[in-house]
Amino acid sequence: MAKSLRSKWKRKMRAEKRKKNAPKELSRLKSILKMDSDVLMKDVQEIATVVVPKHRQEQTQCVVQDEKDDMKMETEIKRNKKSLLDQHGQYPIWMNQRQRKRLKAKREKGKGKSKAKAAKAAKGLAW
Repeated sequence: MAKSLRSKWKRKMRAEKRKKNAPKELSRLKSILKMDSDVLMKDVQEIATVVVPKHRQEQTQCVVQDEKDDMKMETEIKRNKKSLLDQHGQYPIWMNQRQRKRLKAKREKGKGKSKAKAAKAAKGLAW
């Protein structure tokens, strides 16, 4: 069911809200830990995700990237920006059938005009 535009928008906005409120939640959890000394950090880790500081993340990412380079496959998709078709003539996954139909009609319409112009030029008509 949850494929309507409204539910997609709601899901997107909820994710942004979580991102925005994450620092506040973390500071609240830390303040609670300071007040209640008998609560252990391990208990908090079970409840919430613990964010690693940025300088620490960069070091771990460097190590992970080295490992990924060995296993990397060529999956880069070359896509036409105007028609949104990839090299195999496929549209993106997120595009629905109605949008695909419109783009295809626009593409076909453009092809028809160019053929008509070419025919007029071949006949020698000035208008």
